[in-house]
Amino acid sequence: MQFLSYLISGLGLGSVYAIMALGYSMVYGIAKMLNFAHGDIIMVGAYVAFFAISGAGMPPAVAILLSILACTVLGVVIERLAYKPLREASSLAVLITAIGVSYFLENGALILWGADSKFFPSNIFPQGGLTLGSLSISWLTIITIAVCCIIMILLMLFVGRTNTGRAMRACSEDKGAATLMGINVNAIISLTFAIGSGLAAVAAVLLASTYPSISPTLGAMPGIKAFTAAVLGGIGSIPGAFLGGLLLGVIENLSKAYISQQLSDAIVFGVLVVILLIKPAGLLGRKVSEKV
Repeated sequence: MQFLSYLISGLGLGSVYAIMALGYSMVYGIAKMLNFAHGDIIMVGAYVAFFAISGAGMPPAVAILLSILACTVLGVVIERLAYKPLREASSLAVLITAIGVSYFLENGALILWGADSKFFPSNIFPQGGLTLGSLSISWLTIITIAVCCIIMILLMLFVGRTNTGRAMRACSEDKGAATLMGINVNAIISLTFAIGSGLAAVAAVLLASTYPSISPTLGAMPGIKAFTAAVLGGIGSIPGAFLGGLLLGVIENLSKAYISQQLSDAIVFGVLVVILLIKPAGLLGRKVSEKV
């Protein structure tokens, strides 16, 4: 029963990683770039929700919506100002720019809000949990897993069933051909950043509710682990990001419980290396052959 408790807690943590990883995967799948500022957008989302609740006294639901709106706008602004001018640049130039944007957001947060940790309110989600015999599951864990599954289903339906989703898939396959077919590639990429950044805000609230101490470096390690989850599942694949996030959370939680808390991160990255040696494209990724 204790193993089952650790497993469910790992699924809850993995659900947060999965929501973050979906943002990485969508941006990479459409724009073919790694947005390493994604973790810092998560940090901004947590701060916006914190000040909306603690400073402005807003209801939690309104604060979460405000956080989503702020992160969505921030993601679009970053894409327009930092990444759009580099659309035809080399991957290295885009990567360096992404790292620069990450440092800019972190240092901006230090200037605006200081280095002291803030403690996220604990009244956003119901306290207590569901008890089944000797097994106890917190409501936060249940809500986190449910939100992750709902987001995954909605994204799959959006990408697979709507005209905009089809346009996204077309841009992912061939931007030049998509442009010739009348698709506004720049608008599609901006929309992708908007969706990914909005998901970052959702992940920020769930993460801050799980680990209440927030600071300008809040998104650094979770951002790296979310990227790891995206690579593990197959970066560019929405189901892959979902699967990779859940697996990462379970592996991390079981490693902390049964092996060592200090070695849990090393075990997580070690599993990633082993899987990539066996399947270089990730668990659900597809190997793309290029003609040269």
